[in-house]
Amino acid sequence: MKILVVDDEVNILEIVKEYASFYGYECVGAQNGLEAIEKVRHEDFDVIIMDVMMPDLDGYVATRRIKNMKDIPIVMLSARHNEADKLYGFEMGVDDYMTKPFSVKELMARINAVTLRKASQEKDYYLFDGLKIDVLGRLITVDDEQVDLPSKEFDLLLYFVRQRNKVLTREMILNEVWGDEFEGDSRTVDTHVKLLRANLGQRRDYIKTIRGTGYKFEADI
Repeated sequence: MKILVVDDEVNILEIVKEYASFYGYECVGAQNGLEAIEKVRHEDFDVIIMDVMMPDLDGYVATRRIKNMKDIPIVMLSARHNEADKLYGFEMGVDDYMTKPFSVKELMARINAVTLRKASQEKDYYLFDGLKIDVLGRLITVDDEQVDLPSKEFDLLLYFVRQRNKVLTREMILNEVWGDEFEGDSRTVDTHVKLLRANLGQRRDYIKTIRGTGYKFEADI
């Protein structure tokens, strides 16, 4: 199991890494939300331990952005004990919430619990009328014909599908699919949507243009 620990307190990073190694887990550290997002963009993790109060980007925003990119279980680790803070964390998409100070043994137990729960819910593919998306194989089938999508178009389609029936602005799409450090503009999104629609053929209408705003993938599973 590979764990990403996101906390600006170095001592907490080291403690969790030590215990994770004892349990046979590989552990990677990040000290703020932006660093965590970049690591998730380039590496695969089985679970994330996320602090709340960090410089550059807090744990709440980082959680929302990561959940839009990949469906990774997130355990929030915070000094905030208020019920409102916990509820807000769950609204952002966390799978569990622990308060500091904490028991590392309990944290490991919670990690096991959320990963087991995730394993039982993992979605390996999405199936719509005339469109099948194989997430693990990164393949799509349109009207029984396999279509080879370039990597970025597949990432874009998967983001649309995971956020289906939601209006997505061009800025949101740029941030989540290309990353905060990408220096292009909204025309990049429009160009890739045009290419993706072409590859979807008769199923291009799943992607709706929302005038003046962005796009929406409109479908039911």
